[in-house]
Amino acid sequence: MNWKDEYRKYVAQLTDFEDMLIAVDHAEGIYLYDKSGKKYMDLLSGIAVNILGHKHSAVISAVRRQAERYLHLMVYGEFVQEETLILAKKLASLLPESLSKSFFVNSGSEAIEGAIKLAKLFTKRSEIIAFSGSYHGSTHATLNLLGERRFKAPFLPLSPDVRILQYNDFEGFKYITERTACVVLELIQTASGMVMPLRGFIQSVRERCSETGTLLIFDEMQTSLGRLGAMFGFQKFGVVPDILCLAKSLGGGVPTGVFISSEKIMNALDNGHPLIGHATTFGGNPLACAVASAVIDTLI
Repeated sequence: MNWKDEYRKYVAQLTDFEDMLIAVDHAEGIYLYDKSGKKYMDLLSGIAVNILGHKHSAVISAVRRQAERYLHLMVYGEFVQEETLILAKKLASLLPESLSKSFFVNSGSEAIEGAIKLAKLFTKRSEIIAFSGSYHGSTHATLNLLGERRFKAPFLPLSPDVRILQYNDFEGFKYITERTACVVLELIQTASGMVMPLRGFIQSVRERCSETGTLLIFDEMQTSLGRLGAMFGFQKFGVVPDILCLAKSLGGGVPTGVFISSEKIMNALDNGHPLIGHATTFGGNPLACAVASAVIDTLI
């Protein structure tokens, strides 16, 4: 079988990586092996996902153990799923008291979407602010947060009431006002080439959000779980967000995501609002949560 030709024929892709299309047979540690047995060093980690490497024993054990119990139940609150509870408590134990309640989803984009909805519900405001050079996902709403217009131009018009400020521009804080529901921010802009914040920038965003009653959302898809030298990147800056979004490496190779906030803010989700507002069939999936717990346990 010509794996590359078959793949192109039946699997839709955004880009045809002609020279890079590798038919992977298996992976272990930091290496990939193709169908002919050729070995490659994986320097991408699945875009910052495989934080423990491929085929890590803790991940394999967690998958096997949970798969032998059950894979999926209803996830809208009908059942107490042990692995989901364990992960939520584990995260709360590692975070400040103001980040104590988790809402589990399937990806980083979903986590950002949920965080934005939560901010709108809690503040009863509509404006969303993000920054030039940012990347928060590719769903319809998160595309709107892209600082580069050329990436979202084919999909316009997108959601209204979104303002893009210049990253590292302190003067732009005047646009964060009492009508702003949330500011969505990466601590380090990874997709733009690891753009670092200027000294005091993150702290000043926090101060302005507190002044205006605006919720501050940190997108820590790529800066959490030790990548900046602390379990969570915000700990290195001495700034606590109102909502924290995690995904990627948290799942150790299994799709997962979460947005975390205080009980007071999270209660806005259940304050007479429709269940379908951010319903997710697979969010909090017990297998994904079991793996995430194993990842955290291994790291700490």
